[in-house]
Amino acid sequence: MANSDVKQPRASALLDPLSQPTKTKNVEGRFRHCKSAPTDLFFPQKKSEMEQPKSLLANFHPSFLQVSLALLVYLGVGTLCFALFRHHIKGTKTNATLDAMYLCIVTMTTVGYGDLVPNSVPTKLLASASVFAGMALVGLVLSKAADYLVEKQEMVLVKALHFHEQVGRMEVREEIKTNKVRYKLVMIVGLLLLLMIVGTIFLSIVENFDFVDAFYCVCCTITTLGYGDKSFSTVAGRIFAIFWILTSTICVAQFFLYLAELNTEHRQHSLVNWVLKRRMTHIDLEAADLDGDGNVSAPEFIIYKLKEMGKISQEDIALILREFRDLDVDQTGTLSASDLKLSQSSPAEN
Repeated sequence: MANSDVKQPRASALLDPLSQPTKTKNVEGRFRHCKSAPTDLFFPQKKSEMEQPKSLLANFHPSFLQVSLALLVYLGVGTLCFALFRHHIKGTKTNATLDAMYLCIVTMTTVGYGDLVPNSVPTKLLASASVFAGMALVGLVLSKAADYLVEKQEMVLVKALHFHEQVGRMEVREEIKTNKVRYKLVMIVGLLLLLMIVGTIFLSIVENFDFVDAFYCVCCTITTLGYGDKSFSTVAGRIFAIFWILTSTICVAQFFLYLAELNTEHRQHSLVNWVLKRRMTHIDLEAADLDGDGNVSAPEFIIYKLKEMGKISQEDIALILREFRDLDVDQTGTLSASDLKLSQSSPAEN
């Protein structure tokens, strides 16, 4: 093997089965051997070394108990504090405990009507701490829980769309996987419209707003605009607001999140289609030739196309090649069981 091949391993070494089309008969046998071979007997590894790092919130799906507990703690502490300092809060008041909880919800969702406002140094400091804690609760727990609940309802939505068709469970799962974000957006739009209708009707009946003012108050509330000229001022209205404001503001946040995800997904699909339909040029051929031998192999072509699609970057490829060279202890341009054994034993010897 040439010296250049030793120093710069071919890109085909990263995807060995694709780079050896003449050995397709042995691929299945090699695959079965790799799947069944007890590699831990040859190269024992600690469990912590084999586990891939995960984001703290990547698989965090809070249960109803966790969400309810976090919300109850926040509302309990906030309501107690605002109730103790109720004489330092000015505005339209009804019941001390109800007003304190209502102010807590309005602060947490950043609606800020202005119908109840802190009027002393302690209450202003309390409101400052409450808004940051509330935003963290909504962003880290409640929104994550809402997203998880929407995911759980996707199966019901897809089955309803294909009610008159004989669709199996696997087909439903594939449909959800393909249009995941779109179905989330549809469900959250339906829920948001329902909340807006309920809120408008409630304000018209209980708060005696005309239809336009009721709809105007609903829009100002769910978008957290909160001008303050229209708000909940009755006991029944504030009881309703405690639940409705929290639910509706989270739904609006999830709606814009899903809308942004759908737009990003659409742009990604458009880019992929453009890359796949675009004709290769001599410049592309030179760029795809990673090892500089004048020919582009299947792995090199795949890597180049993935780079164009934005799936991987040149930095990713460089890091992978660096790891390959570290594992290729005998510098033959290929990896073997002996390479892995030597690479794992070399740190201990040093």
